[in-house]
Amino acid sequence: MEEERLVMSGFREEEDDQESSLRPKTLREYVGQQAVKDSLNIYIQAARQRRDSLDHILLYGPPGLGKTTLASALARSLDCSFKRIQFTPDITPSDVTGFTIANFKTGEMEYRPGMIMSQIVLADEINRTSPKTQSSLLEVMEEGQVSVDGVTYAVPKPFIVLATQNPVDFVGTYPLPEAQLDRFFMRVSIGYPSADEETEILDRYASGKKPITDLKPICTSSDILRLQQEVEGVYSAKEIRSYIAAIAAASRRTNALQLGVSTRAAISLLRAAQANALLDGRDYVSPEDVKRMAEPVLAHRLVLSPEARMRNMTAEKILAGVIGSVPVPVKVK
Repeated sequence: MEEERLVMSGFREEEDDQESSLRPKTLREYVGQQAVKDSLNIYIQAARQRRDSLDHILLYGPPGLGKTTLASALARSLDCSFKRIQFTPDITPSDVTGFTIANFKTGEMEYRPGMIMSQIVLADEINRTSPKTQSSLLEVMEEGQVSVDGVTYAVPKPFIVLATQNPVDFVGTYPLPEAQLDRFFMRVSIGYPSADEETEILDRYASGKKPITDLKPICTSSDILRLQQEVEGVYSAKEIRSYIAAIAAASRRTNALQLGVSTRAAISLLRAAQANALLDGRDYVSPEDVKRMAEPVLAHRLVLSPEARMRNMTAEKILAGVIGSVPVPVKVK
């Protein structure tokens, strides 16, 4: 019963048959949110441009707009082992990472894996659990391993955390630690669908039309591991790298931010800019690539100063001002 409460290892278990059949099974079937799907495509392409697997991603928005559905569709598109953890206030760190228990037959301590032991983990409503449990994800998100009673255990590869987050002003939510936010490669905000998109969603439910079930995933776990070995790269000139470094430095100087762009965030921005260039059919990064990817990659990592919060400023607006203050490289070699 405990395991059933914490995790749902298949998509059909998380809801009744009717609703499950109507939910999209791949990103292509997901109705609306085109900007969101574009960002997720860039997220996938970013893995192709470096010796690394897919990074972790945070889906942000009010309840009921399809964050869990979108994360599930992405997991299906990657065809990896999948587990869903429904984060609630009573979830403990050992529920996530695992624990050791005595085996009275052998007289030895045995490790019982936690729900994190999967290639893709959907951390649903991650900010509804306590900060202590949130922090239990720090090591595994950074190093791909968990430490239990002084012993480390590697998680399956590739390892990806797809987390959904409700707005922090909602009842029963806790703010995510800055260190954890910095470990998410990208935050994608889910907005309300357009009238036409919402009509299409309602039509789907009214007709009982089932999505195409024989569509194959676009990428298997073996493909992702193979991508780690590829050396495909989009050229980034020194001027582009200096431009990103200048944006990071400017964010640390502004009085509106208590915590600016970290070095990890600057590296992520470069990766995302490379992926955006690739999707545009170019083998080089332009300043426009950097500008386009700055908000989804950087905004969630920024910590506003008390004065900025009192003035109801947002990280997105402050970031736009920071980028506007940095000269754009004119000539890129």
